[in-house]
Amino acid sequence: MTGRIIIVGGGTAGWLTAAYLVRSLGRSGWRITLVESADIGIIGVGEGTFPTIRDTLAAIGADERQFLREADGSFKQGVRFVGWTGATLPGGAKDDYFHPFNLPYGGDEGLLPYWIKAQDEAKRPAYADAVTAQGHVIRAGRAPKRASDPEFSGPMNYAYHFDAARFADFLRKVATAGGVERIEATIGSVDRHEDGRIAAVVPDDGRSAIAGDFFIDCSGFRALLIGKTLDVPFAGCGDTLFNDRALAIQVPHEGPETPIRPYTLATAHEAGWTWDIGLGARRGVGYVYSSRHSDDEAAERVLRAYDGEAGRDLSVRQLKFASGYRSTQWVGNCAAVGLSAGFFEPLESTGIMLIEVAARMIGDFLVAPSIDREAMAAAARSFNRLMAARFEAIVEFLKLHYAISGRRDTGYWRDNTDPVTMPDGLRDKLAQWRHRPPSRFDFVVDHETFLPASWQFILYGMGFRTDPAAVTLSHRDDAGAGAAFLRVLDAARQAVAELPPHRTLLEQMRLAA
Repeated sequence: MTGRIIIVGGGTAGWLTAAYLVRSLGRSGWRITLVESADIGIIGVGEGTFPTIRDTLAAIGADERQFLREADGSFKQGVRFVGWTGATLPGGAKDDYFHPFNLPYGGDEGLLPYWIKAQDEAKRPAYADAVTAQGHVIRAGRAPKRASDPEFSGPMNYAYHFDAARFADFLRKVATAGGVERIEATIGSVDRHEDGRIAAVVPDDGRSAIAGDFFIDCSGFRALLIGKTLDVPFAGCGDTLFNDRALAIQVPHEGPETPIRPYTLATAHEAGWTWDIGLGARRGVGYVYSSRHSDDEAAERVLRAYDGEAGRDLSVRQLKFASGYRSTQWVGNCAAVGLSAGFFEPLESTGIMLIEVAARMIGDFLVAPSIDREAMAAAARSFNRLMAARFEAIVEFLKLHYAISGRRDTGYWRDNTDPVTMPDGLRDKLAQWRHRPPSRFDFVVDHETFLPASWQFILYGMGFRTDPAAVTLSHRDDAGAGAAFLRVLDAARQAVAELPPHRTLLEQMRLAA
């Protein structure tokens, strides 16, 4: 038995989903067709990712070197936050901390109790520097791997930055080479069965309807299938996550030898924050802000001031968005993936991660075209439950970045730190974490995009204080912990000595592609 999956919309969401499903479902009887319009552009202005993208690229049969060359990719080892706390942080010289991708030495709770109970809190190193080598590596401008390391692996954990349009083109090549059928058409209407399921999408140029058995809505903010056709409501979370606009600009490097940062730089401002990512050919810079706390003219002044002379005459692109997600993302024989399912500001690069999760889940749940109605309905319920819980967990994690800030200098920061604007789950966590470190029981693994370590890096990076008197040391002696902290420093020195500069590695890998 054969069946046909129709993916509506290209871009990163459509082509990544197509490339994954043709690999995971192609031998089970499903044929994959993607319909995209040349008249509708993609939203992406430059993308950051999460380390899971490496497994996903490997799963679709991509070549890492070819990907870096064709998508103008670079390596990302985490996020560096500047100006988010409103005060100089212990262990550093300014308001500056790092969320690395490497896990803490000894696991989530291995060294944390000893760091919390350090006798002189003001002189102890920043948490990320105490428990991982990665902060030292990124400040030295080093890459996460060497050219001789195997594809998609290296001494440091990493993800990527890339040009979104070029990445979509790369994914299209991978997907179509794997057997995905591409139809270029602008959809004018949608045909439905009597029971409400989608039967076909109809091009607006008079061509025949494109029929399918299962449909995936990757049409972006238009949400052509899940929203306009199936009328699934959008659950906004603008009262928690205020940012709803972004200005983006592409800034050339000063010269061909300009160092490329191996991380995302996120700098806080009076009504939002700027992202700054380095690609091979340029920097992608943008200002994410709240229209309730800033007008567009003031926002552009912030972005222009940040860019300085390098961006003075460059054009700026504005994006408007609503933070939130569809309350139900799989209805009948249609699932939403990407922007049609939901969207959050790009603070921790959740967008592509959510595409990866949804594609993998669909690949596991659809199994084969022989799946019956009852099994399909059960799969939809599981998908909706898991995706909704994941979106809810992301809301809490993103809000954490604002909720524990010490900034009170503008209405934006005062509102963000008001407990009324925090999800109940986050308020409960923070109330407990003042008296104990985060525990694995605070998280449901299948619902989390971010492991407990990421919560710890944000919490203690921003200077959150857990009462040292309430922390118990039960599984390691002080001498053993001290030796472990020294091993982290030794590993950092060795990594800085052995890893190449970021730009050097990119040039080596692109030449070898």
